[in-house]
Amino acid sequence: MALLDDFIAQVDRALKTLTGEHTPRRAYPAAEMADSILSEEEEQHAAGLMRVNHTGEICAQALYEGQALTAQEDEVRKSLKLAADEESDHLAWCEQRLDELGSKPSVLNPLFYAASYAMGALTGLFGDKISLGFVEATEDQVCQHLERHLDSLPESDERSREIVRRMHEDETRHGSDALQAGGKEFPEPVKRTMALISKVMTETTYRV
Repeated sequence: MALLDDFIAQVDRALKTLTGEHTPRRAYPAAEMADSILSEEEEQHAAGLMRVNHTGEICAQALYEGQALTAQEDEVRKSLKLAADEESDHLAWCEQRLDELGSKPSVLNPLFYAASYAMGALTGLFGDKISLGFVEATEDQVCQHLERHLDSLPESDERSREIVRRMHEDETRHGSDALQAGGKEFPEPVKRTMALISKVMTETTYRV
């Protein structure tokens, strides 16, 4: 029964992540900023980037849930759940900004959620040190990706830029926390392979 209860809870969390309206615990970073007038091309580009970020946060939720499922130590499981809760703010912020830009999340989110959840659960089976190292490697890729977005977003789109800046701060801290908790840092060739896989997600969700 405990296994069934856990499975039901996991399905419920997945459905809420993919279809629910998310209420952030922290204030919307762009709340005090005026919404600049963007050209149609700039608005579409900003929406594409924020769609990518939104899908990234969907993947983050799935990864953390999968890793928590197979974590060996309770403290590691708790730290993964805590990071997932904090990153749910990012999900809500990206959703709100997409709505402001008159756009929608990617239709591919269920596929990426399932793949990320499986990857997270598999990683956890290799032990907590590898699992935490995977968190650091993932966050390293996310930070690089967010830095590219800051370079690419329209200069006048301060609302999107502030959201991305706040996300970058959190992602940097999550990666550092994972290493301090005992994570094994991945070698650069592995991180480069992860970057190639991530590129598939970013290029597809930018458009759909």
